[in-house]
Amino acid sequence: MLATTVLSLGLWLQFAVGQSTPERGPQPSISNSEGDLLFLLDSSGSVSYYEFSRVKEFMWDLVQPFTFGPKDVQTSIIHISTMPTMEFPFDRYLSSGALQQAIRDTQQLMGDTNTGKALSYAKEKFFSDEAGARPDVPKVLVWVTDGFSTDDISEPMQLLKDMGVTVFIVSTGRGNYLELSAAASQPPEKHLHFVDVDDLPIITKELRDAILDVIQANRLHAVDITSSSFRLMWPKLLSQETGYYTLEYAPTDDLARKRTKQVSGAHTSLMLSNLAPETTYEVALIPESNVHYFPPQTTRVTTLAEEISPTQVLISESGPHSFHVSWAPMLDSVTGYQILYGPLPGNSAKLLEVDGKHNSTVVENLAPNTTYLVTVTAIYRSGREKSLSAKACTEEEGSKVRHLRFEDMGPNTLKASWDSADGKVLGYRVRCRRQTGPSSIISVSPQIHSVLLTDLASGTTNKVCVKPVYKNQAGKGLCRMVHMQPEAQGYKHRQTA
Repeated sequence: MLATTVLSLGLWLQFAVGQSTPERGPQPSISNSEGDLLFLLDSSGSVSYYEFSRVKEFMWDLVQPFTFGPKDVQTSIIHISTMPTMEFPFDRYLSSGALQQAIRDTQQLMGDTNTGKALSYAKEKFFSDEAGARPDVPKVLVWVTDGFSTDDISEPMQLLKDMGVTVFIVSTGRGNYLELSAAASQPPEKHLHFVDVDDLPIITKELRDAILDVIQANRLHAVDITSSSFRLMWPKLLSQETGYYTLEYAPTDDLARKRTKQVSGAHTSLMLSNLAPETTYEVALIPESNVHYFPPQTTRVTTLAEEISPTQVLISESGPHSFHVSWAPMLDSVTGYQILYGPLPGNSAKLLEVDGKHNSTVVENLAPNTTYLVTVTAIYRSGREKSLSAKACTEEEGSKVRHLRFEDMGPNTLKASWDSADGKVLGYRVRCRRQTGPSSIISVSPQIHSVLLTDLASGTTNKVCVKPVYKNQAGKGLCRMVHMQPEAQGYKHRQTA
């Protein structure tokens, strides 16, 4: 299925010409959605600056295609910290550009991880006119967490769900699955995600589609959009006995070409086909009821271009000598894909060829700790080509801390020591999550291989993690659970599975 060819820089540029697209491609706009979307953002000291930045990128990628406004989607952020704080009300930012800048400007507060307090605060704001929330629209909560909380979440979370809020949870740590699956809306396989912070882009589309299922459920909307067709879906308003639906649709720039279809009251969807590519259609659904009056519902749908480039290129499972490349969407008119990759900076590249029935491959035999430019090109039956590029970084070879150990240094104090990691280490980050009391993060230079951990209460179990930091990314951390025995019995520790 794969063939490898070494190409000169000139040929590589021929493939990549005109491609200045960043790592994430533009997303088609999503309209005809209405709801209040609240992000519960872990802003406490248990989250590193790097993790906080990646979560902010994920939040923007998730909402980027939405249309914002008083009759569309509204968004807000509540910080999880010692005391919960609302970053901005739901109705403040009603354009994509303003919201993107607001998310970028969001600053980490540090403090304790009091998620239960933040959930209680969210319950007040979700239904508050002062916070810009709206009555009678779907409410969605997206909680991004590292799996750690210093207070109880079960009761305030249940109250939110009882009030009709749909809860999605994204855990970037080693959270308790049973606790989080009980906290999320049901079923958990649709509302709960476990993913490393560097792999958040992998779940973006799946989570966005699940949110759309909530906020589009009560309105006419289009799905499965192609260059020549789309499927209309609407809520059940009628039955076979109480009436029928009339559907009218026409190109926006030529309304005289209106076409009409009728379906029975038992229908809640209809596929429209034989449409023109790259054309915007005005669509109206008119419920014809012999019992009640239902107002017409309208929507606007734009068909895709006949030949489009991949809109997403995702890099995952990065190691010292390989990484996984996947892309979307897959189209029937594509005969194959070419994956061009080479180091930055550099003057050579290699080519992989993948069958059009596949949308992923593994790139191997790479140099460790190196940045690569990856270009995915779709080859169409017509012979035309469309491309999208992304950057990928391989890990340091052997980039893992080894032999984390502890030494008793007096009451409530331990010395944590470790052996150095391989490669060009820029430093180490030591995180201590105390069972009681605040979490702490200590950053040290690459020459230092031990730190003192204080305020470890007797009788508590605490989690200590040491992670090396490299130029392009953090290395693999090593974690141990440390149990402080009561009184003067010392401590015990065990390595986390």
